[in-house]
Amino acid sequence: MVQILRPDEVKQKYGQLFCKGFLTMVDEERGIAQIVEKCISKGPGEWDVVNRKRSGGVIKDIRMDGQTLIMDAVVGEKELSFGPVSEHVGGQGLASLKIEGDRVRTTWYGIAGATIGIGACIPQCPDVIQTEYPDDFKIGGAHKAHVDIITPKTVRVIVGVDDTDTKEKGASWVATLKMGSTCPIGSFIEHKIIQLNPKVPNKTTNCCSTAVSFAVKEEEIPALIEFCMDFMKKESYSENSVMTVFKGLRIPDNLNKYGLRAKTEILTIDDAVKAAEENGVSVIILTGPGGAIGAVAAIGCFDMGGEAAGIPEDFR
Repeated sequence: MVQILRPDEVKQKYGQLFCKGFLTMVDEERGIAQIVEKCISKGPGEWDVVNRKRSGGVIKDIRMDGQTLIMDAVVGEKELSFGPVSEHVGGQGLASLKIEGDRVRTTWYGIAGATIGIGACIPQCPDVIQTEYPDDFKIGGAHKAHVDIITPKTVRVIVGVDDTDTKEKGASWVATLKMGSTCPIGSFIEHKIIQLNPKVPNKTTNCCSTAVSFAVKEEEIPALIEFCMDFMKKESYSENSVMTVFKGLRIPDNLNKYGLRAKTEILTIDDAVKAAEENGVSVIILTGPGGAIGAVAAIGCFDMGGEAAGIPEDFR
């Protein structure tokens, strides 16, 4: 018989541990997912990165950002291979990720001390709905164990913004960071500042656009968009403020290319609208159309890491 425990019950059983966030975002159309796990310390995350990479399974890529693990995965099930070192150093891995209605089921295996991470640490995170334990589950020591962790199904929504400020007032990156950090809908994930072509004639000072991402339930998307629109209208000092919206875990290649072009070329509003229409980006005019160029580019550059914050000369 499977034992089912809520996060508060796991905490009561094992004591307070360390997982502060555990979000599962899916892109069903592409059959991919992303898990964002937040810990109170970097060390356990680094160990998890090495061991989850070694074991394979459905994790395709895993990396650390501060104290946060970001895991790119495929939807489905794959065998784990802990390797010959498992007898000596233990191991941990994700064997399957399945979508069940409005929930996501992830099946984790651990050996030795790694069983604590999957059996007691993640399961007590408030983002988790419940964890299912098999009858023979044992934690710590030399035991090998697995659990099923059930979480809400969420999607990633990126909101891009440009041209909310003037030469005298405002800063778009400040407004969007306020928006993301105060939004009551879903979970705020990332904030990016995108450097655009500093030689364009129509700019304030730095010529930057900006974007934020959220993990939200599908049905929450309209409310999220409405909140962001209302927020940015109140924060805008410009007559050309535009907001863009993209849903998904993978930015289309052509949208990436448009974003890079915006760093070196002088583009038009028509260029921006075309790129948006062809790549699933919604363009929302808040006060005027001028910000469309940068707001679309903010989506295109969102997953470029440090490259988003610079121009090509910075990376030669």
